[in-house]
Amino acid sequence: MSLLDRAIAAITPPESEQGRAEARQRAEQCANQAPWLLLVLDHHRQVDDAFAAVKAASDGSTRQKKLKELAVLLTAHSIAEEGVIYPALSDSGENGHATMAYTEQSAAKLQIGLLERLDPMSQDFEDKLGHLEGAVKHHVYQEEGTWFPELIEDASAADHKLIEQRYREEFDRYFRGGSVGKGSACRWRATFQRERSALKTTLSARNWIDDLRRTSVHALSSVRGLA
Repeated sequence: MSLLDRAIAAITPPESEQGRAEARQRAEQCANQAPWLLLVLDHHRQVDDAFAAVKAASDGSTRQKKLKELAVLLTAHSIAEEGVIYPALSDSGENGHATMAYTEQSAAKLQIGLLERLDPMSQDFEDKLGHLEGAVKHHVYQEEGTWFPELIEDASAADHKLIEQRYREEFDRYFRGGSVGKGSACRWRATFQRERSALKTTLSARNWIDDLRRTSVHALSSVRGLA
C-alpha cells in the first residue's frame, strides 16, 4: 500500500450509510421538480452497482473488464455534470460547491487511471478501489443531500429544461463513444442491467464487501492535505 493510500485509510468516513440513504431520499423527493435529477440519480445507482461488480469479480480478466465498464460509466457521468450541472451551480451563486465538485471528480478520474496500472487481484488494487468508492460515495452524498436540492430551488423551470437536455447530450456523447467492446451503448446497458440484477443476489453472501465499505474514506481530503 502506498503512503497516500495509508494516509487515506486512516481517515474516518465523513458520513454513515444511513446519512447517505437519507440524502438520496431527499434528492428523490426533489426530483419531481427537475427531471434531470432523475437521470443523475439513476446514474448514481448504476455507479454503485458497477463498483460492486468490480469487487465481486473472481478473476483478473473479469475484474479488468468490470473496471473498464465502471470507468466509462463514471467518466460519462462526470463529463455531463461538469459540462452542465456544475456551471448551473456556479451561476446560482454556489461557486464554492462547483469548484469542489470539479476537484473531487478530477481526483476520482485520476484514481481510476492508477487502478488500471495495478494487478487487479492484488491487495493494493482492493485498497485503492475501496478508497475511490468511499470518495465517490461522499461526493454523491454532497450532491444528493445539499448541492442539487438547493440548485432545484434556485433555478427556473427553463433552466431545468436546459439542464436535462444538455445533460443527456453530454452523457450520450461520451458514453456512446466509450470503449466497451464493439457494441452500442444500448446493448452494453442491457447487458449491464442483467448483470446488475444477478449481482444483487450474489452480494448478499459477500461479507467482505462490508469490510471494504468500512474502510471507504474521503480521498479528496487526503489529497488536499498532502498537497
